[in-house]
Amino acid sequence: MSGSITDFRLEARRWLEGNVPSNPSPEDGPASREYVLAWQRTQAAGGWAGIAWPKEVGGRGLSVLEQIVWFEEYARAAAPSPLNASFVMLNHAGPTLIACGTPQQKAYHLPRILAGEVLWCQGFSEPGSGSDLASLRTRGRVEGDELVIDGQKIWSSFADIADWQELLIRTDPNAKTSGALSWLICPMNAPGITVRPIRTMAGPHKYCEVFYDSVRVPLSNIVGGLNNGWATAMSTLSFERGTASLALLIGLILKVEELLAACPPQRHEMRARLARLRAEGAAIRAMTYRFALDSENAVPDASGSIVRLAFAEFGQRVTAAAVDLYGIDAPEVVGAHGWGHDYLDAFSETIAGGTAEIQRNIIAERVLGLPKGPR
Repeated sequence: MSGSITDFRLEARRWLEGNVPSNPSPEDGPASREYVLAWQRTQAAGGWAGIAWPKEVGGRGLSVLEQIVWFEEYARAAAPSPLNASFVMLNHAGPTLIACGTPQQKAYHLPRILAGEVLWCQGFSEPGSGSDLASLRTRGRVEGDELVIDGQKIWSSFADIADWQELLIRTDPNAKTSGALSWLICPMNAPGITVRPIRTMAGPHKYCEVFYDSVRVPLSNIVGGLNNGWATAMSTLSFERGTASLALLIGLILKVEELLAACPPQRHEMRARLARLRAEGAAIRAMTYRFALDSENAVPDASGSIVRLAFAEFGQRVTAAAVDLYGIDAPEVVGAHGWGHDYLDAFSETIAGGTAEIQRNIIAERVLGLPKGPR
């Protein structure tokens, strides 16, 4: 491959044009698992998996700029949504293992992620402990060389079809702070795990409750050290809050152009609304690119919350505008792949990875240096 970014873009564009699946991804269940893994295997076989991951863990070791170009071409080709069952393994688990995992953990898990052999889910939120992760109650007690886990998680996307889970638990019963937590690689086939899918208001059964009844996991599955899970979890969330949604953002920006093209000239207020969304999308994209380039070769910092919040609220405004443009009963709106589904699903964006209120607190305190609010 030539070192030219233009050559890289053209190569990516040609490959995507010849390999993007023609059928949309199923929303949930075993069929969605097979679809996502097959697409990941296709990318791996073509040399397009882990573009910015280090070569020593199976990636291509390319620059963030090339990763951005790939995302641009990925969105342009209308490739499968990155917000599917592969999201956690590619944007949470994998980057966290690269940053915090042991050599053994990296050697075992990262090649399997890139090759499309496994799926991961997340076990952070609990009933009563959503964005307040420091208050979570799922516990793990040390017995010999194992942790014995009891408790419950919720909103664990695709846990019913996942092989592994990034699991945050309380391992020091005496500590009152976040220093009591540990980040754990949990096999989803371990005895004592029960998974119950939850239907979302958008329709799919993609979220799940997960129950743990004396689940035994080796201590060697802890990432970042026993009782150091808060720092590891902040690495996980920093990746999600940074550039993980870049391909989705670019896709939304392209859809705004489609909405403008579909909007009749006489609908002046709607065209003005869409024009503002076009400008907003361009600003968020520029900010995300700057953040990505500044974060190259490092764990993203707290300013990723600016990117995360801006993208989440932008997505909600775009989908709402689309429903208002077409009308709630229009063919473009109804159905599993219509704007109505996207509108309902977008409500989760200001909850996942920390609510909008949490993101604003992080921006105020850690980015702007404002005084901390009451706790």
